[in-house]
Amino acid sequence: MGLGLEVWEKRNIVVFPEVLSFIIFICYIASTAAPFLTVPLLMFLLALCFLFGYFMKINEKFPGMCWPLSDFLRCVTAAIIYFAISITAVSKYSDGAAKAAGVFGFIATIVYAFDFYVIFNDLSKFLKQGNSANDTEAEKSEEEDSNSDSD
Repeated sequence: MGLGLEVWEKRNIVVFPEVLSFIIFICYIASTAAPFLTVPLLMFLLALCFLFGYFMKINEKFPGMCWPLSDFLRCVTAAIIYFAISITAVSKYSDGAAKAAGVFGFIATIVYAFDFYVIFNDLSKFLKQGNSANDTEAEKSEEEDSNSDSD
């Protein structure tokens, strides 16, 4: 299990997406764009669940679930959804809180996009390491088979 808590420790923005989601949630509560407040609330709670899972090492107790891939998908969907609701909040609603939530939503889009870029790089390195270990085992077994054939 090469990924997990190490991914969280490598990033400099450990809690920034969660704080940003909470700020966006507060802005949507104060605005007329109240239908959008569920997105930042759910992203905030989901990010806290992932943090809790990593810090309590739940990811090691359930090795069948690919936690980094789940975190990657969470970041991708958050970036896409924040981008969509930010465009709508800025263009459709005229109050200041909705505009602020839209601007913070664009910032959250950038932060989550950077987050899934970092996770993707770590995930691809992890998967390459797993494939190289499988390749070396396959090469060893092929060498043993060829050695036994030549005897």
